[in-house]
Amino acid sequence: MRAATPDKVATAEYPAPKKACAPKPHKRVRRLRRSALPSGTIELARFLIGKTVVHDTSEGRLAGRIVETEAYPVGDSAGHAFPGLRVANRSLFLERGHAYVHFTYGSCWLFNVTSEMHGIGAGVLIRALEPLEGTEQMMRRRQVSRALDIGRGPGRLTVALDIGKRFDGIDLCDPESLLWLGTAARPRGEIGVSARIGIAREVDRPLRFYERGSLYVSGPRRLRT
Repeated sequence: MRAATPDKVATAEYPAPKKACAPKPHKRVRRLRRSALPSGTIELARFLIGKTVVHDTSEGRLAGRIVETEAYPVGDSAGHAFPGLRVANRSLFLERGHAYVHFTYGSCWLFNVTSEMHGIGAGVLIRALEPLEGTEQMMRRRQVSRALDIGRGPGRLTVALDIGKRFDGIDLCDPESLLWLGTAARPRGEIGVSARIGIAREVDRPLRFYERGSLYVSGPRRLRT
C-alpha cells in the first residue's frame, strides 16, 4: 500500500490563503503494529504525538500528523469509561489500538484510540492534526481556505478525515483497515503538557499533550506554547 506523502498540488506556505500546505515529511509512513503501542493511557497519549492518522478513501488518501492528544486513563471521572461498560461505550473497552468514535455536543464526532487491555476502559482523544496528504480534499470537506484550519480541534479533524460512527470499534492496527495509525512522517518537536480542555471533572490533571510550536495545535495561545 502506498505510504502517506504530502500533497504535491498545494505548495504555498501559510498564511497565504487557499494554497497553504504542511511541511514535507522526511520518512515513509508505515502502519503501526500493536506491539509498538505502549501499554498505558498516559504513555500512549505522549507516544502518539508526531505519529500519523491515515484514511484511505475511494477518492484518495487523507493523512494527518498528530500534534495534540488528551489522555483519559482508568478511573478518570471525566472519561466515558468511568460509568462502566455500556452499549454506547463498549468500543472503549477493546484492546489498545482500536477506534472509539462518539458523537458529542450534538454536532460532531470525536476520534479516540483505546489504550488498555481488553475489558479495561480508557482512551486517548486525538485533538489536533497537521495535514500531510489530501490537503485540498480536506479543505473542501471543512469548507476552509487554509490548511491551518483543517484539523485544529477534535471535531474539525473528524470532518476533514471523514471519520464517523462507521469506524467505531475498528482495529487501527489491522493491515486491511482503511483507517489506521502510522509511524511518524518526521521527527516530532518538544512535547508540552497542560490541563485538558473543555471538561467539567478532574479539570486540573495534566493529561493534555501537544507539540510545542506547532501552528496546528488547538486551544488558546497560552495552551499552545
